Amino acid sequence: MDAIFIIQQTILFTIPLMIVGLGGVFSERSGIINLALDGEMVIGAFAGAIVAKLVIASNPALANAQWLFLVCLLISAAAGALFSLLLSFAAINLKADQTIEGTALNMIAPAIVCMIGLLSFNSERIFSGANFVILKSSYSPSFQQAFDGPMGWFFDLFFNNIYISTYIIVILYVLLSVWLYKSKIGTHLRACGEHPQAAASVGINVYRMRYLGATISGALAGIGGFAYITTCAATTAESSVGGLGFLALAIMIFGNWNPLFIALGAVFFGFLKCLGVLSSQISWISAANLPSYFYNIIPYAVVILVLILTRSKSGCPKAEGIPYEKGER
Repeated sequence: MDAIFIIQQTILFTIPLMIVGLGGVFSERSGIINLALDGEMVIGAFAGAIVAKLVIASNPALANAQWLFLVCLLISAAAGALFSLLLSFAAINLKADQTIEGTALNMIAPAIVCMIGLLSFNSERIFSGANFVILKSSYSPSFQQAFDGPMGWFFDLFFNNIYISTYIIVILYVLLSVWLYKSKIGTHLRACGEHPQAAASVGINVYRMRYLGATISGALAGIGGFAYITTCAATTAESSVGGLGFLALAIMIFGNWNPLFIALGAVFFGFLKCLGVLSSQISWISAANLPSYFYNIIPYAVVILVLILTRSKSGCPKAEGIPYEKGER
């Protein structure tokens, strides 16, 4: 199989893992454990799918409209952010156990999606990414010389048959990573996850920063969910995220809450996810005559092993998961 095709498929799986992993960083750096990434992905994917379904049903020609995909990404981000407010309110205002709350949201998200689908559309399966035929880049004849030149493989890899969402999410990832570590607000947010009492003593509103971190986390998870069902899974929005949020959470821990290492981990696990899809098409893998299910479990088996081996090197925020009380020292 063409190596460029394998790399492009790896990138497809890397992108949602990467952006959702960064979402986990924002929440946990502010001090809130966000186990609800999977549920936020489901809600975000569902919201974008609903908009796409309604718009495309009214005008099928819009299935090829790039602006519609961008609108759906924004809707997905908004839905994920709104859903994350349930976690924020429970963790910040009610001082609830964040692990239990995140688990509950992961359980309720697919149920909400299925219920709304049945009530509104008489179907649990709301949307197929395969019907959203948009956003793959291609080169014009005027650039043919560049593709035929010595660097043709580079242009073919990054500028041919690549979804525009890939570029958008990579740019968003870089900008938000820099903002988190270089901006004043980003520094305040990280301080609230390390020592909220010290942060409060210099006038930082810990509650506001934690709401901000969890909301950004939900928005990024929503974007990742919709990007996944449209570019990778080409499937329905009811619960097809299928544990990807947990894998992104594990990649965040594997990357030691560092955006650079998270991106590298996402590439590695994106390749492992890619193997399950392409196992029958890669000669050296298909020769082993192993079922595709074997390759589908490899990423999760590997991440368990990696987390066991790196458990003593955790750089998690010191105050994550600990409710903040004004006046405490």
